[in-house]
Amino acid sequence: MIAIGIDIGGTSIKGAFVNEKGEILHRFSLKVVKESPFEKEVKKLTDLLNEEIEKNGLKGKVKGIGIGMPGIMDMDEGMIIESPNLPEWNGHNLKKFIEEHVGIEVKINNDANVAALGEAKFGSGNKYQDLIMITLGTGVGGGIIIGGKLFDGHLHQGAELGHMVIRLNGKKCGCGRKGCFEAYASATALIKDTRMMMSKHPESLLFAVEKELAGVDARNAFIAARRGDKYGKKLVDDYVMYLSEGLINYCNIFRPEAIILSGGVANEGEYLLSRVRNYLEKEHYGMKGSPSVDVIVSSLGYDSGKIGAACLILFK
Repeated sequence: MIAIGIDIGGTSIKGAFVNEKGEILHRFSLKVVKESPFEKEVKKLTDLLNEEIEKNGLKGKVKGIGIGMPGIMDMDEGMIIESPNLPEWNGHNLKKFIEEHVGIEVKINNDANVAALGEAKFGSGNKYQDLIMITLGTGVGGGIIIGGKLFDGHLHQGAELGHMVIRLNGKKCGCGRKGCFEAYASATALIKDTRMMMSKHPESLLFAVEKELAGVDARNAFIAARRGDKYGKKLVDDYVMYLSEGLINYCNIFRPEAIILSGGVANEGEYLLSRVRNYLEKEHYGMKGSPSVDVIVSSLGYDSGKIGAACLILFK
């Protein structure tokens, strides 16, 4: 069985042909013009899909097309309700448009949800039945797997894991509320905190790191901390605290077997993971006597979205 998995972002669309073993057979991509009309951009996608299917000799052999994209959607109907990255797509039926122009069944879901599904089926979460995946990037996304199946709430619009409040009346989040997990645990939040720390402490090693990296991103604080800079260590310690407190809430609510971290910050690997594990263990994973929760990183990396989208078809 072969399915197509598509990961739609604000500037590009990445796709792949995926077999029933979760193996990527072929990749393709397409740039997206954010301000361009829905019909124009999606017609470019359907033309590419038809071309790739024909070129790879797979006409009549593709079971379906799974799509992951950010935003709020009517998953069953395939209607995009609100996508902050692609506002011109709001109010349009993505599923219907692609099915009409390609002639293959389409299923859509939130990008973080399908990434979690990909990790659960073919990635680092494949030995667990109950897991949470958290993406630490520009924002904080997430997906929930219960009993080996994706859980996304009423009308498929739940599992917004980045928007749980961890600090009442705290920092303002992009969603409009204050104190959200995303406002403290995203890469964006860490970058803001790093810049603030630099403005207060010009003697910090953070400035040398900024020069080396030609800018400030989520890596700066970790690099400075590894080199013994006390301000870098403070940033990392605070970040670990916020991240871990959010994860403890998920432990209490879902009691998963594992939490998978992905995204740019997760690339810090064991330097981050060991600190998070120690914090969770110290706090008894939310309650004394609670079972431990494995904290691991994504093994599929940037392919999790494409493979997970294909899983919407492979495991429907």
